[in-house]
Amino acid sequence: MMSSSAIPITSRKTYTWLYFLFPSLAVMLVFFIYPILLTFFYSFTNLALTGESAKQLKFVGFDNYVRMFADPTVRVSIWNTLVFLIGSAVIGQQVLGFLIAILMKRKNKTFRRVIGTVVLAGWVTPEIVCALCLYSYFGDEGTLNAILSTLGIPTVTWLYTVPMLTIILANVWHGTAFSMLVFQAALDDVPKEIEEAALVDGASRWKILTSIILPYIKGTITTNAMLVTLQTLGVFGLIYAMTGGGPGTATTTLPIFMYNQAFINYQLGYGTAISLLLLLLGIVLSLFYIRTLKE
Repeated sequence: MMSSSAIPITSRKTYTWLYFLFPSLAVMLVFFIYPILLTFFYSFTNLALTGESAKQLKFVGFDNYVRMFADPTVRVSIWNTLVFLIGSAVIGQQVLGFLIAILMKRKNKTFRRVIGTVVLAGWVTPEIVCALCLYSYFGDEGTLNAILSTLGIPTVTWLYTVPMLTIILANVWHGTAFSMLVFQAALDDVPKEIEEAALVDGASRWKILTSIILPYIKGTITTNAMLVTLQTLGVFGLIYAMTGGGPGTATTTLPIFMYNQAFINYQLGYGTAISLLLLLLGIVLSLFYIRTLKE
């Protein structure tokens, strides 16, 4: 029969883990869960920075969400966000980062150090500085048009004619280094013996890449895709500094539209509703990647 003195000791051991988790839980509650709940609450109000709505906070129910889904600019912003996401993160950074990593595979340290430093320069550059550099490059009198003029090729107003392409290229240049580093680490872990055995058996380089290397690092590919997708989903400063979301709404993504509504039009309640749409999109994409990882 269990003695009564053993019960509280067992109970203390059972709940000891709570003492160790409490600091982390407190930080998550204050800096993560509470802001989300507050944002969720404000999305159902008429919160504003100026005007009558700023004097008295009122609960407006689903008015902000009805307005949001009826607003054609929201649909344009969602489409622009997906195009920017797929072009710069899923395809651009992933593919270019992998190509650089595979080309640097088995190269000498000097070559890898030089190429790695060049690629890392874009990543370590602050986003706003990166935006100004690329704005100067794609501007009407920028570096790219100067090169075209020297070659006798007609110049192009890049930021007006193909604005989405310019911000995609800018974000690819800024963020490719992260994918390169992730893929470098994954490729270095692929056993050399397997590749050498495949070469002895007569497999081509392409066959080794598609049948050995890619299946071996498929978990890394999915994880990196999730990280760069979530990072790209919140890109604001680079787009705002280069195009401001224009011309018109050509490069207005959800973060840009949310900022305009909340801090340009002073409609914070409506802006927080848009931010929850952005959060929902991030959750859906995360769940998709997590499911892909499990499979």
